[in-house]
Amino acid sequence: MIDVSIIVVAHNDEADLPLSVGSALAQRGASTETLVVDNDSSDGSREAVHRVGGQRVRLLELPENIGFAAAMNLGIGACTGRYVLALNPDCRLEPDFVASLAGRLDRRPDVGFASGRLLRAEGAGLSPTSRLDSAGIYRTAAGRHFDRGSGEPAGGRYTAEEEVFGASGAAGFYRREALESARIMTGVFDSDFFLYREDADLSWRLQNLGWKCLYVPAAVGYHRRRNLPERRRRMSPVVNYHSVKNRFLLRINNQSLSDFAATLVPTLARDAVVLGACLTIERSSLPAFPWLWRNRKRLWAKRKEIQEKVNTRRRERLVEGQRSNVESGEARREEP
Repeated sequence: MIDVSIIVVAHNDEADLPLSVGSALAQRGASTETLVVDNDSSDGSREAVHRVGGQRVRLLELPENIGFAAAMNLGIGACTGRYVLALNPDCRLEPDFVASLAGRLDRRPDVGFASGRLLRAEGAGLSPTSRLDSAGIYRTAAGRHFDRGSGEPAGGRYTAEEEVFGASGAAGFYRREALESARIMTGVFDSDFFLYREDADLSWRLQNLGWKCLYVPAAVGYHRRRNLPERRRRMSPVVNYHSVKNRFLLRINNQSLSDFAATLVPTLARDAVVLGACLTIERSSLPAFPWLWRNRKRLWAKRKEIQEKVNTRRRERLVEGQRSNVESGEARREEP
């Protein structure tokens, strides 16, 4: 039986694929399979996969770019592992990365997903730097999400295993059971996101479903991060458009009314900044708002589906807890 399915979604990543796929194939201590989903690359990405992996890598060649989220969903549907590692093509792993995470989740059935310790990488060889890239995801009071430790010196920081809000999409590690519990009409990863913030959406959904996320510093990888908040003006208009759209999709999908009320002031303040920027310096992102309005009925139906899943899961956990309490009480009464 396959322990871990490693899925790489690629789009014009010819230079990086030998490193990411090569590190996937070099994993030890667990039974793995490696799958690359190519989003209609126009460079030599597919040839690079064949060169580095040969018959050891399955390659799904898509005739069009359907986005990261939808492509990852195809990969999840085509793989068989007990765990799934969603690996970015610009991320390189240490050989014991998947074994470290699989070993910890095998001992923690309440943990549905995990994040390793990612260091910032640079250059053509994805060479590690002395700075952190991600020690998991955290949420702010305004509903924003960031990678813990992003850009900070790595020495002595985030060295303890602990529970976090979510896993970075650069190398997110998921229990298949958790992914299936989170599946909705647009897939495990919400294909409406296309790209950007889909990892935070899935993290929030899994948290609402009662799954915990574990940060495991023993699992080390190296990631070249292209998109950062401070680089927004240098990011492509397509990325910025989806970033604005997906900011609101995150809340539509996952935010409860009580959470919205508790974070109302900082959230609306940030919304005003985003809208102001779209009206002035980033007008290419303005179409995000008509898209949200045109799709409002379907988005509301999807929210209802998610909330029904969350409520069902909570009822199941309540029944399980009550059953456990009854069994514990009976066991105590039977003691001599």
